[in-house]
Amino acid sequence: MARDNQATQPVAETQGMPIMVHLKEMRDRLIKSVIALVVTTSISLYFAEDIVGILKRPAGNIELISIEMIENLSVFFKVSLAGGIVLAMPILVYQLFAFIIPALTSKEKRYIFTMLPFIVFMFLCGVAFAYWVALPPALRFLTDFFTEQAETQIRISNYISFVTRLILGLGLVFETPVVVMFLARIGVVSPQWLAGKRKIWVVLAFVIAAIVTPTPDPGNQLIVAIPLILLLELSIFLSRFVYKKRVPPSEQESDD
Repeated sequence: MARDNQATQPVAETQGMPIMVHLKEMRDRLIKSVIALVVTTSISLYFAEDIVGILKRPAGNIELISIEMIENLSVFFKVSLAGGIVLAMPILVYQLFAFIIPALTSKEKRYIFTMLPFIVFMFLCGVAFAYWVALPPALRFLTDFFTEQAETQIRISNYISFVTRLILGLGLVFETPVVVMFLARIGVVSPQWLAGKRKIWVVLAFVIAAIVTPTPDPGNQLIVAIPLILLLELSIFLSRFVYKKRVPPSEQESDD
C-alpha cells in the first residue's frame, strides 16, 4: 500500500502543476492590473476637480448641491477612480489578453496584439459618444421633466454616478465589434449565426439602452439603441473577414 501511495503521489502532483501555474498566472495578472489601477487613480486624484468640471459641462448651467458632509469627498474619490479606469484601460485589456494568450495559437496571438489599438480606439469612441451625443439630451429631459410642479435640485453624487455610469457603460458597449471579431476568429460564432440572431440583438440593444439611459423618453433610448444596432451590423460585417471555421480534433488527427 505504501508503494502504491508513493507511486501515485508524483502523478497527482504533476497533474496538479498546470492548475497551480494557471492560478499563479491569474494572481500575477490581477496584481499587475490592481497596481496599474492604483497608479492611474492616484494620477486622477490630482486632476479630480478638473474632471468634475468636464463632467459638469454637458449639464450647462445646472447647479449641483451637496447635502451630506462626506458627499464631496465621496465624489472626489469616485471621479478619481473613474478617471483611473479610463487611463488604465489599455493596461487592463493587455493583462486580460496576456492571461488568455498561452491557450491560443501563434496566429491568434498575433491577431490579439494587432487588435489592441482597435480595442482602445473603440472604448474611446464609446466614451466620446456618451459625452457629446447621449448625455446632453438625457440631461435636458431629466432636468426639464415636471419642473412646473417641483424645482429640480440635483445632488452632485447622483449626477456624477449617472454620468460616469453612462460614459463607462457605453465605452464597454462599443467593444462589441472587438468581442465578436475575436469570437469569430477562434470559430466560436459565425457570421451566419450572428445574422440569424439579428432580431434578438435589436431587442437586446433597446434593453441595454433602457439600462444605460434610465429615462422614459423614447428619443433618448433611440439615441443609444441605434448606434448599438449599427455596432452589431459592423460586427457582422467585420466577422466575415476574420471568421475561421473550427476543425474537429478527429479531422486534425487524420490530416496529420
